[in-house]
Amino acid sequence: MVTKSVADTEAAASEAARIIEMAAAAAINERGNFNLAVSGGRTPWRTLEILADSSLNWSKTSLFQVDERIAPTGSPERNLTHLVLSLPLMCQAAIRPMPVGAEDLETAAQSYEYSLPDRFDLVHLGLGPDGHTASLVPGDPVLDVTDRGVALTGGEYQGTRRMTLTYPTLNAARKILFLVTGDGKEDALKKLIAKDPSIPAGRVDNSDMLTVTDLSPQSLT
Repeated sequence: MVTKSVADTEAAASEAARIIEMAAAAAINERGNFNLAVSGGRTPWRTLEILADSSLNWSKTSLFQVDERIAPTGSPERNLTHLVLSLPLMCQAAIRPMPVGAEDLETAAQSYEYSLPDRFDLVHLGLGPDGHTASLVPGDPVLDVTDRGVALTGGEYQGTRRMTLTYPTLNAARKILFLVTGDGKEDALKKLIAKDPSIPAGRVDNSDMLTVTDLSPQSLT
């Protein structure tokens, strides 16, 4: 795994946007479209804002969700709510939302899996202080799902149940970009870089992984 440390959160967002833009250009040139999956949380909001003003070809981009909280439409807890707020109207047509409002969530997860590309061109992931990524959270049965590309968490995490991409889907991506900012993540980041399976993020196993972080390099040694 390659790790790049930058000065601050704005620099991290800009670097992540640059990497995504480059991946998009390559994918569109080679395959005619760009399939991107974006995690929830605050980390990607600024990156998306930058991408909205970039040269990324949104008409040939599909923007999937890595994970989503099971909450009402428009709720501030929904990652989709912040995706929509981060992107202008002309970019929002690219969004492929997780169907967490369905009555039958298991069937909805299967339906979302069927809509996924064979391989994502790039998956953006974040990192929690407890080492979770996507909604692959410590101690949850979802960590052991290997026969489905999309699954539900077994219980609630921070107050809500989740729908998430699973390890097989993440590991099949052409590129994984971890964007790690915020306080209290130094220990989790060390374990991620070491591919320590004691944290969920350390179990992501992809041949092309890059971490962009605003944490000091000294804190990672």
